[in-house]
Amino acid sequence: MSHYLVISALGADRPGIVTELTGLATDSGCNIADSRMAVLGNEFALIMMLQGEWNAIAKLEHTLPGLAQRLGLTTMLKRTNAPEPQITLVPYDINVVGLDTPGIVAEIANFFSSQAINVVNLATDTYAAPYTSAPMVRLFMTVNIPKEIHIADLREQFLLFCDDLNLDAIMEPAKGP
Repeated sequence: MSHYLVISALGADRPGIVTELTGLATDSGCNIADSRMAVLGNEFALIMMLQGEWNAIAKLEHTLPGLAQRLGLTTMLKRTNAPEPQITLVPYDINVVGLDTPGIVAEIANFFSSQAINVVNLATDTYAAPYTSAPMVRLFMTVNIPKEIHIADLREQFLLFCDDLNLDAIMEPAKGP
């Protein structure tokens, strides 16, 4: 029977951190089931879900603190369960671009949560607009829409919502990872 462990790691960015952490997973006998990594400012951030037999998970739990100390990382571990199949949900990708204003990401997230739609992936970044240097935001998210929601109506509501906020948006079926 497989066991699952979620690891998060945060620390100063430098080459080799991903190699060290993924190597530890492999050396412990674990499989990387899912992961996300980003560099934010000068900080490295990783979240990874590992799958393995109980002894492989235990070995990794025992070994990670020493590696984290050597790499200068703050880590957190949490045992979890296998992901449940999402047969009643339809994944959709959302892309939004617009003027960066305080609270804009929260407003977009609230649009979906107020309709009981779960955000399963979210990434944002900011940049200066060409020519004007106005602060802009790019948002990418994946949401799981319950099958009972009429998607064409939801898309229309979302695009009107974005128009009211002067945002350019695209909502389309998810293409995968």
